[in-house]
Amino acid sequence: MGEDQTSTGGAAVRPAGVPSGQPERDTRARVARLILEHGPVTASTLGERVGLTPAAIRRHLDALLAEGMIEVRKARVPQSRRGRGRPAKWFAITDAGRSAFVHAYDDLATSALRFLAETAGDHAVAEFARRQIADLERRYRPVVQDAPPHQRVRTLAEALSGDGYAAAAAKAPQPGGGEQLCQHHCPVAHVAAEFPQLCEAETEAFSRLLGTPVQRLATIAHGDGICTTHVSSRSLCGAGDTGESGARAAHAAPGGDTADAGASAGTHLTSDEESGGTSL
Repeated sequence: MGEDQTSTGGAAVRPAGVPSGQPERDTRARVARLILEHGPVTASTLGERVGLTPAAIRRHLDALLAEGMIEVRKARVPQSRRGRGRPAKWFAITDAGRSAFVHAYDDLATSALRFLAETAGDHAVAEFARRQIADLERRYRPVVQDAPPHQRVRTLAEALSGDGYAAAAAKAPQPGGGEQLCQHHCPVAHVAAEFPQLCEAETEAFSRLLGTPVQRLATIAHGDGICTTHVSSRSLCGAGDTGESGARAAHAAPGGDTADAGASAGTHLTSDEESGGTSL
């Protein structure tokens, strides 16, 4: 097996900026995709995931850095916990790298929503967003509700990943602070940047699916590295009313009065490093 052949098999998913037709380019596209989905990530972790030698993964990372697809981030490990020697480099996708994974029909969708807003008003855009997310919610509901309460956030993340959102679930940084749902990719990020109603409808759907208050802390559409949603622990522990307070938290738009929403939902805002993005 050549050093650029992977042990996992399967065709690489190529972003628009990575040409096809060469095995090395296909592998590089796979590396870029893994950084998009799991970054920031170290070279050693990437090498293990795709079955490449250290020399091969470094070559691909150098090429992606030169193309502006990825960037080096500072390690988040506290100095007191680092071992001797040079600290490991962490690689993350850039805005250019994320844009290279083409968002089909973005321009057409944006133009259509602008027309809808101009002719029928912002409320029509919000209603459109809710109808669009209704199909996703309908498909996810049986899967999420069949999962044990403590696994529902992870189950939702897996369902979202199946639709291209590259999602993951993790415990919130604070003890007893619930969980966080992180989406490393948003298929409609360019459209949502102009029409936040899409993000708001999605957040409302998450609250209904999980049966607990949620609060959006960061979004790719607003320039953050990932979309981060805090999920209250109350219903996951089998207690508490999740009705009106959940709706208030789900409606809390990025940049709004997050203090009140967080208090009513029992959520805790995180810092940039803790949430993976900038708190809004």
